[in-house]
Amino acid sequence: MAETRHTFCRICESLCGLEVDVEAGRVVAIRPDTRHVATEGFGCVKGLKQHGFYDSPDRLRHPLKRVGDRFERASWDEALSGIGRAVRRIVGEASPDAVAMYVGTAAGFSVLHPVFAQGFMQGIGSKSLYASATQDCANKFAVAREIYGFPFTQPFPDVERTRCLVVVGANPVVSKWSFLQVPNPMKRLREIEERGGRVFFVDPRRTESARAAGEHVFIRPDTDVFFYLAFLNELLATGGVDRARAEEHLTGVAELGALAAPWTPERVAPVTRIAPETLREMVAAYREAEGAALYSSTGVNMGTNGSLCFWLQEAINAVSGNLDRPGGTLVGRGVLDFAKLGKRSGFGLSSERSRIGDFKAVNDAFPGGVLADEIETPGPRQVRAMFVTGGNPLVTMANAGRLRRAFEHLELLVVTDIFLNETASLAHWVLPATTPFERADLPFLFPLLMGMQSRPYLQATERVVEADGEQRDEATIYTDLARACGVPLFRSRVAQRALELARRLDSARHPGRQPSIPQEALLSLLLRVTGHGSFSRLLGETHGRPLPEHAGGDFLGQRVVTEDGRVQLAPEALTRQAAKLETDFARELANPDGLKLITRRHPKTHNSWTHNHEDFVSGTRHTNHLYMHPDDAAAARLADGDLADVSSATATVRVPVQLLPDLMPGTVALPHGWGHQHARGLSVASKTSGVNVNLLAADGPDRIERVSGMAHLTGIPVEVRPAAGPLAADDWSGIAAAPEP
Repeated sequence: MAETRHTFCRICESLCGLEVDVEAGRVVAIRPDTRHVATEGFGCVKGLKQHGFYDSPDRLRHPLKRVGDRFERASWDEALSGIGRAVRRIVGEASPDAVAMYVGTAAGFSVLHPVFAQGFMQGIGSKSLYASATQDCANKFAVAREIYGFPFTQPFPDVERTRCLVVVGANPVVSKWSFLQVPNPMKRLREIEERGGRVFFVDPRRTESARAAGEHVFIRPDTDVFFYLAFLNELLATGGVDRARAEEHLTGVAELGALAAPWTPERVAPVTRIAPETLREMVAAYREAEGAALYSSTGVNMGTNGSLCFWLQEAINAVSGNLDRPGGTLVGRGVLDFAKLGKRSGFGLSSERSRIGDFKAVNDAFPGGVLADEIETPGPRQVRAMFVTGGNPLVTMANAGRLRRAFEHLELLVVTDIFLNETASLAHWVLPATTPFERADLPFLFPLLMGMQSRPYLQATERVVEADGEQRDEATIYTDLARACGVPLFRSRVAQRALELARRLDSARHPGRQPSIPQEALLSLLLRVTGHGSFSRLLGETHGRPLPEHAGGDFLGQRVVTEDGRVQLAPEALTRQAAKLETDFARELANPDGLKLITRRHPKTHNSWTHNHEDFVSGTRHTNHLYMHPDDAAAARLADGDLADVSSATATVRVPVQLLPDLMPGTVALPHGWGHQHARGLSVASKTSGVNVNLLAADGPDRIERVSGMAHLTGIPVEVRPAAGPLAADDWSGIAAAPEP
């Protein structure tokens, strides 16, 4: 008979409360927790079917060693000793920086995983850390450090009380809210309208969110920075500045005004395609509302001016008086004062710069867009070994074809994952990890340490089921790897010895289970230190523990950690970057009719890992499609279902066309996360015929944004024409051809 256990989902920021039925050691059903204190019975199809992914016969259940062109089963002792020997040799021959790590998005949905992964790199003494943030959100961290003094100070819209919300380049109904936990986003958006507020979606596509609530405004891809400039220009021209707040809490208002002065709604309209009267209506609604917020996500972040856009957005929210205001944007309180602690400890504030391109580290990590160069360019600090944890960079990173070739040159590639995915298929060693249901946890970094929840609460979960093989949690894996490499985690021999002792004691208490550090004890320590009691007590509150609601008014003048305690609206790094705006504007004017490629997410896909489940790739979902407006398709002599060749400056991919009137003319869309043909351990996904859109994105130091180090993954200029032949399924990720150099 099935036993019902309570836990919460950890595949995205929503963290939905779940009821999980367990029978004979396996999850057999998942339902939303209708009594959860915040999520109230909401759950998405991906979260409710995730046990189908974890129970796949493709699941990694023991370590693997690559021997020639095949993988052989290895013991943990063999894997750890082999990795340790290779790391010690490479460090001895070169330097600690020759050992690099890539930390993917999945690592962020666990409290201990990213902490121990970074602790391992600290033990080695390597600064060669790379993260998936430089694909989708590093602009927000880089800008927050400049204007608020700390990268994790991330204001969020008060969706529970706002009277006007302007959403740019985001689709929360499908993708949820970036960083912020907002359960049931469709319901929250409709509630804004029900209380008399207005919601605007500024996007090249009429998204699922725009169809659910609010008003949609088309914008030409990758012109968001000019929208923000015109918005600021109009706000200043109509007296929308809260002068008293600005004088007390903000620095750089005059410089900001001078920057915005030339960018009137009339001037930018030929580029953004937003009529001046439409923009003025939005500004008026924002200015007159009792609490308003501008919000953006990956559609803005991944463009050529993601940092400038986020800076201008935050500046608008600040000068209008909406920052730190109920109904505006708030800065949450986590279980501790994270900004104060980070400022004192230096966490996330590295001053290191990359060897290639001289990019400043963001959250202590270098740009993924220079990783191929760091591997291929000889010299001091050249990357010779790579650890990949919680990610799949050979699908998710820019110019993925080139990065794959660079990875083939590594002397050591170690991948920790639950599947033998595209990246793991090139590894020398593959280490099997546990799934979220096989480990204890708390809500991840953003809600736990930053309080980024529309409805604040805490919740704990124990492991729901035991691992069915030799899988280990990542915190234990990095403790073991540190010992094998002869280095102490966090550069602390005391911490390393204590963790190894705790691991041995836990193994003695659970002789039939894979060795593990006592995760519950570490999580309980975190809760006790921050005044939230024990892990076991929180675990007893199965539907979550409500926390005080956000009040607002407790950030400005109190928790801003810049040198003078004021928000810096004109930091030199950003004003210097803004000098390129006239050049960018001229380029847009010079090519008004060219096609631009954006990405999109299908409701039944989640980055690159849901495609190994038959329910999500059946029927017409066996591939991604190039979505085109009917007028653009007709001009290219293409009809619905035809194959098209899509070419950028880096590659050409071949993909079927699907007509979509919801697109702005001049915009084509290709969903990301596809291209699994070369994954050795994804038996379902490898038979799909989708292509990797990131083959079309450029990498290298001259092609990524200077402030954040982010690659340009959306708004890419492309040419589309009828396919020159059939699909080439045996080519890497569906690539059809590469442009002539």
